[in-house]
Amino acid sequence: MTGLRYVYAVCRPFGTPLQSQLTGVAGDPPRGLTHHGLVAVVSHVPERDFAEEPLRAHLEDLDWLTETARAHQGVIDALTTVTTPLPLRLGTVFRDDSGVRTMLEAREEDFRRTLDRLEGRVEWGVKVYAESEPQETAQPAPKAASGRDYLRQRRAQTRSHEEMWQKAETFSVTLHEKLSAFAEDSRLHPPQNPALSKASGRNILNAAYLVPRAHSEEFVEMVDRAKGESTGMRVVLTGPWAAYSFAGEEQLTGGEKQ
Repeated sequence: MTGLRYVYAVCRPFGTPLQSQLTGVAGDPPRGLTHHGLVAVVSHVPERDFAEEPLRAHLEDLDWLTETARAHQGVIDALTTVTTPLPLRLGTVFRDDSGVRTMLEAREEDFRRTLDRLEGRVEWGVKVYAESEPQETAQPAPKAASGRDYLRQRRAQTRSHEEMWQKAETFSVTLHEKLSAFAEDSRLHPPQNPALSKASGRNILNAAYLVPRAHSEEFVEMVDRAKGESTGMRVVLTGPWAAYSFAGEEQLTGGEKQ
């Protein structure tokens, strides 16, 4: 099959084959391309969609981007069950196998160092959401009898909001410190945009934690215990994932290379 080479991840050789029915981006099954003891997991993608100019245009198409990201993640998830992958950025494309091998050779030392650090480890994501309104003001306030009463109600509502956000911030900082002390490494990401995430409430904490796979059960139990520690807070755990946040990737930009 002709086409460009889409690269999902770099890993060490692994003996367990991926699922036979697994397909990647553009419907092509992923395969391993070995060079100097490293494996780039690749598949063929059509030039009409993944050459530099059409890819740039596609990245503005939310439907196309969602479908491509889902296929990309499916391959990474499959790899995570059989090895420790170092994921590359969505839309990492090369002209041919030779271009992929050149990339592996140029970054061989960095890839090996990172894979050594990530071996046997997974990423867990933890998000904390605060309710968008304080519980004590969830019911409509009584109609103010005068302008002075109205101002008094507004000041009370402002104080209530401030106290709620302070409580949420304190809870999130304490939880992050506790989880970071257990994990080998952690990363704080910017709060999610509610318009994009569709999640209710305000995202106060959006963090990733690098945890040895063997200790994951204990980490999950810690997060589960935190879910009941504070009213008005929603704690969401995701994972285990490949260690995107800790890959140390310079993140090759999307588009055709070499």
